[in-house]
Amino acid sequence: MPAPATRFRVLALAVLCLALSAGFGPHGFGAQGFGMQGLGMHDQRIDPDLTAHEWGTFTSIAGRSGQAVGWSPLNGSADLPSFVEHLNGAQFKLGLRGTVRMETPVLYFYSPHETTVSVKVAFSRGIMTEWYSPASRVEPGPKDVLDRKALFQRHVNGSISWDSVTVSPNLAASFPRGNLPGDEDDNQYYAARETSAAPLVVKTAAGSQQEKFLFYRGVSTFSVPISATITSEGKLHITNLAQQEIPSVFLFERRGDKLGYRLGGALRNEMSLDPPDLTATFESMTRDLADILTSQGLYPDEANAMIETWRQSWFEEGSRLFYIVPGSFLSAILPLTIQPAPVQTARVFVGRLELITPATTQSVEKILANHDIAGLQKYTRFLEPILEEMKAANPAQAGQIDRDLDLTYRSPIVQPDRKSTRLNSSH
Repeated sequence: MPAPATRFRVLALAVLCLALSAGFGPHGFGAQGFGMQGLGMHDQRIDPDLTAHEWGTFTSIAGRSGQAVGWSPLNGSADLPSFVEHLNGAQFKLGLRGTVRMETPVLYFYSPHETTVSVKVAFSRGIMTEWYSPASRVEPGPKDVLDRKALFQRHVNGSISWDSVTVSPNLAASFPRGNLPGDEDDNQYYAARETSAAPLVVKTAAGSQQEKFLFYRGVSTFSVPISATITSEGKLHITNLAQQEIPSVFLFERRGDKLGYRLGGALRNEMSLDPPDLTATFESMTRDLADILTSQGLYPDEANAMIETWRQSWFEEGSRLFYIVPGSFLSAILPLTIQPAPVQTARVFVGRLELITPATTQSVEKILANHDIAGLQKYTRFLEPILEEMKAANPAQAGQIDRDLDLTYRSPIVQPDRKSTRLNSSH
């Protein structure tokens, strides 16, 4: 039998090896602190063959101070297949107000053999609004969130749990497709399936459901870790409000068929960026964006799936600042618990801060003056805060803005060809 000192050294070495192994998976280091970021891994079992990767988006709009303001983030067209579940039904969320729209986090799993895990995601000062597969629990539940101002008044903390998720790498996958009127074969939701992740079988009250990932969305009132204001010289002044460095910032602008972007790199404290020249190509932009996402820990096919999912929304008309959400900030706002814990986890969230630039307000002014309802539809989700900014900047015109808005909404609606509005490689 080894002496006590020897036993101690052996035990210490075993603990050290276990700690180091948590940083490695089949594809190297995780993006968020050796795979432990946000997992609540104290006293948990670790599956040495399991890897988890997640991506998602936090969308906000900057007010006059540069910080995210309250808005109705779900005031837009439905963009999910009919099988996706909704809090209080798909229509409840249209009037829900918050500062942040958490858009389409998807959680992938990788394992060489079948294994079963439980998953829980908590959401600070927020609620879950959509999800798939059917969850074991969603808190607060549909009966608990009846007031659309509940996020500001009650400061609720939400969560979603799946008790039995089987990672099935050898499964002949059969994933659901929407089959109701309004469902489209090219829905952006399906792009997230184009990865090498293992199929999942989720045990629900209605039976087992298959999907390539766990999906959820939500709305919150938390303060985002960045602010951005337009200077008198027309530059964008960016301030890091978090305690941790923001790994990367990315300024984008699109006007009609022209687009441009400017890479800002890491943001420790403050920086100023010139407006981008509108001479970029879609290929160069997506290549640079994919490089940023993979540098944070996503696999290349995951990065491509994320970009394809958000191609139409991220790169629509207007100006916006993209940034990588710092890992510690993400863990505090959106803690993730997986049991048993993966040996390696990467969580890469892109923050989107919509900017109300002079070019944007001038565009909206022209649209209202011409009563151009089709043009107005380009700004539907962000129109309310844009108009509030225009009125605050010129109170004498507030009444005229409201009258023009009413006349514009009364104009005949001509539905654009959805496919013709898509960005393609020539842009």
